[in-house]
Amino acid sequence: MTTDAVRKHDPAARGFASDNTAGVHPEILAALAVANGGHQPAYGADEYTVHLQQIFGRHFGEKAVAYPVFGGTGANTVALQALLPRWGAVILADTAHVHADECGAPEKMAGIKTYAVPTTDGKLTPELIDRQAWGWGNEHRAQPTAVSFAQTTELGTCYTPEEIRAICAHAHELGMLTHIDGARLANAAATLGVSMREFTSDVGVDVVSFGGTKNGLLFGEAVLVLAPEKVTDIAYLRMMSMQLASKMRFLSVQFEALLAGDLWLRNATHANAMATRLADAVRETDGVRILRPVQANVVFAVIAPDVTERLRQRYPFHVWNQRTGEVRWMCAFDTTPEDVDGFAAAIAEEMRRH
Repeated sequence: MTTDAVRKHDPAARGFASDNTAGVHPEILAALAVANGGHQPAYGADEYTVHLQQIFGRHFGEKAVAYPVFGGTGANTVALQALLPRWGAVILADTAHVHADECGAPEKMAGIKTYAVPTTDGKLTPELIDRQAWGWGNEHRAQPTAVSFAQTTELGTCYTPEEIRAICAHAHELGMLTHIDGARLANAAATLGVSMREFTSDVGVDVVSFGGTKNGLLFGEAVLVLAPEKVTDIAYLRMMSMQLASKMRFLSVQFEALLAGDLWLRNATHANAMATRLADAVRETDGVRILRPVQANVVFAVIAPDVTERLRQRYPFHVWNQRTGEVRWMCAFDTTPEDVDGFAAAIAEEMRRH
């Protein structure tokens, strides 16, 4: 089959800016071809989306109901709308993607108030939640009715199942529901060596935004309702939030390819291993300071600004904090040992020049 599309990038170019900059895993591309051809019902009535419920059920429990959506911001916005009344607010870490990196989408598009709590490692605790868990019955204060946290966090840290159980128990005791932003949920499972169910359904999480794009999908996330007796009306909220795909089979078949076997775990384990390899390779390099534990597929470090400027011309990556010089190096499912070693050598070379 031919195409008029012309390649406009260098497929050999590599970077450490984001796991979103990686391409699509070949097994996902193959799955899209499997789902192509012929006609299937639209808007989720297709065979692939119907079957997807069984696949998610194997990972998250029989009660889990999956609602595929286009992207992470959409998943979070739909999920939080389902947890909050019109006057509700969500408690989260000040580094949370929902709060700091979604251009105010939950607030602007869904009218959701966020109560951000400062943390040292991106992780909430019952004690930190209590800083904003107050004011019920006060008509002047948006009512705290949900807690949202990321697994893994934006700082690359992972909650243990026991930590999440404590958060959920505390939130439920206060009458609040719980949501996990799981853009990198698979990376946490790979780090912890447990199933995804063990730190979601089994410990009391009500809703999960399940990530696929950062783990090899072309596009797509899913809102997982783990407590359908508490959380309803997702179907309407998904449509109202412009997250209902007409040709949903192409969303759903990607998740089937990811989750029916162990592709999700293979991809996440590899990305995590590459981040560990990178941290180990540069840890002793003069002028490089690793700031945070490497618990997933990301390394946070501090290097000199002039080094950052030169390095980014060779390997793209993000500056996390312009004031402190902190940078973020992200690995993906397709990051190779050679990519890591080449980047580590470039870091050492630029540090010597500095």
